[in-house]
Amino acid sequence: MPFGRPKKKPEPLNESGLYDYAVWTLGRAMRTESDLRRLMKTRVAPGDQGEAVVAAVIARLKEQRYLDDQSFAETYARLRHENEKFGQRRVRQDLQQKGVGSELITETLQARYAQTDEEALARQHLERKRLRKPENEKETARIMRRLVTAGFSPGVIYKILRQWDVPDESLAALESLDDAPHEE
Repeated sequence: MPFGRPKKKPEPLNESGLYDYAVWTLGRAMRTESDLRRLMKTRVAPGDQGEAVVAAVIARLKEQRYLDDQSFAETYARLRHENEKFGQRRVRQDLQQKGVGSELITETLQARYAQTDEEALARQHLERKRLRKPENEKETARIMRRLVTAGFSPGVIYKILRQWDVPDESLAALESLDDAPHEE
């Protein structure tokens, strides 16, 4: 049984109240249109009236350039590329989860990763995470999982592992794991 009083659902906001909430939310963190729309829907009356208020606030925010998915995608991709050293696959997946359109994602990633050497980026990621040459199959599998999670292609991962002189038995074991059907 929880302690304290049960929380009351807040009163639905009118257009000016919702606009203030949206600006406050955008001031805390950059958001996509779909993310902000999802948050605002919880603050308005259900139905067509609430949808109209949300649409009006979204239009106002776009007009004032507080809300711009293209700017969000470019900034997000730049930060993940420069700071986190993530591969293109990871950034694509993250942007899709945040509700950015697929065409915009493709344009943004082509611009950001066009001149990027994926192998060099993967090595920078390994260095950033302080991952060293694996000593056994378990460590090899761990490094491979980390690189896949960071968004690098299997070809680049195997190339790095081969340059580290990882035994062929370890690589063969990993490749057989890749070929096995995955349970869902």
